Amino acid sequence: MNGSDAIAYNLIQHTHKSVIKVAILGAESTGKTTLCRDLAAHFGSPWVPEYMRTYLQVKWDDEQLTCTWDDLLPIAQGQTALENKLTKQAVQLSDKNHYLFCDTSLFELMVYANWYYGDCPGALTKAALAHRYDLILLTEVDIPWVADDLRDSPHQREEISEYLASQLTHHQKPFCRIGGDRHARVQQVVEWLAEMTKI
Repeated sequence: MNGSDAIAYNLIQHTHKSVIKVAILGAESTGKTTLCRDLAAHFGSPWVPEYMRTYLQVKWDDEQLTCTWDDLLPIAQGQTALENKLTKQAVQLSDKNHYLFCDTSLFELMVYANWYYGDCPGALTKAALAHRYDLILLTEVDIPWVADDLRDSPHQREEISEYLASQLTHHQKPFCRIGGDRHARVQQVVEWLAEMTKI
């Protein structure tokens, strides 16, 4: 297996018919992680952290460096591996419906690559468009921005959010906008999932 083949293989999404996957996308500091955690707690399900934050936090702590083009594929591979690992865990749960809540996806990484660099590695684009989710949520920009080591766009959240929406539409990825306070967000998603899974 050559380098390109290995990268493509490491970006393959593993799916299982019993696992309902929910991808939560959105601009920075719009409550994606909080919603993932809250939904996972509500359903007793696993959730997939955003690998990019872990990866870039180490890079920042060790070298005081931020994301570059060369980081995109390692981040994509790490995100895919984490999602695949947690998909297996979700399958092993005894509930009738197995849920997996994903804090971001390769689609969002692709969109950010195009936003910041005007381009995206071909293998990442191909994988991002191939990955499938049963429900895609786009978080509204309706909560205060909170600074940390990695966030850098407090005044571009609305613009980035609309760019994400336009790309989801362009690539025919149906999505639902989710906003409100923590409780309202969880209750809305619970209702949507109930509609999806009722017989």
